[in-house]
Amino acid sequence: MASTRRTFLSELLASSLAPLLSFAAAGAANGGRWKLGLGLNGFMSSAQRYKKEYPLWEILDFAAREGFEGIELVDGWPMGGYPRAEEEARVGALRRLYDQYGLRIYTFQTGGAGAHAADPEARAAWLEQMTERIVLAKLLGCDFIGHWPGGGLEGNANAEEALGHLVSSYRAFAERCAESGLHFSFEIEPPFIFNTPGQLLRILDEVDHPACKTNYDPSHFDLMAGSTGKTEPLLRRVGVERIGHVHLTDTDGTLFGGTSRHLACGEGHCDLAASLSVLRDGGYNGWIMIDAWMIEDVYHAALAGRDMVRR
Repeated sequence: MASTRRTFLSELLASSLAPLLSFAAAGAANGGRWKLGLGLNGFMSSAQRYKKEYPLWEILDFAAREGFEGIELVDGWPMGGYPRAEEEARVGALRRLYDQYGLRIYTFQTGGAGAHAADPEARAAWLEQMTERIVLAKLLGCDFIGHWPGGGLEGNANAEEALGHLVSSYRAFAERCAESGLHFSFEIEPPFIFNTPGQLLRILDEVDHPACKTNYDPSHFDLMAGSTGKTEPLLRRVGVERIGHVHLTDTDGTLFGGTSRHLACGEGHCDLAASLSVLRDGGYNGWIMIDAWMIEDVYHAALAGRDMVRR
């Protein structure tokens, strides 16, 4: 069944991709410079916590006017989940919406704990779902897929056992991403069972695949590094070559809303200029998304982050 479904998805991708290639060409590599993105997660969290209203057309118009090149989608916001890969009309409509504003859907967030579940059938189901997400990512013109391995122990005896299962799932997923010319970028956070520098490095080392990368989010790296405001040493330990996405945000080194507090760039204690220098010197040329998670004024945070990247 899994093989048949995978074959079906591959055939669907081949038959559906051709009409959309013109959009992909417009968003092709642009001389190796950083590409500036904006995440819908900030607007979602601000709307939920602070009861703000953010019409999607207003967000996209703002992003286009202020120099952003792409948007990172978040599942379920502003309305409904992602379309399934085989829903060609819905996928096409989603792309056309962003195309009208000259913006790329360059990635989207995925979550779930199936990747490290103790039950092998649950892990297999996760892999098949993520295989469909690969097809969707290609149809939308994405460069990569984001994954957040949240959840609990999921039937494992301890985090060590869960990490072993996560590594196995990630290795298989990395191979499927590479087959389609994509990578995935995972992010661990304080509330997850995987939340230490040692676990982060083990995942990368043991998966050991170029299509498996991790996010650099200064707020999370700061907490993992002892809330000193100096995240560059851990960034160097991880290695810039293994950074698949940047979520740029500042922090004061505390927790807020269950995870690392996010602040507008320049309003916390992180030396973000030093972080960007490490990324530049290490040859990072991917997307930098301005991450305004649970920040009340998302537009202010977006502009502060944009200006820091430009400087």
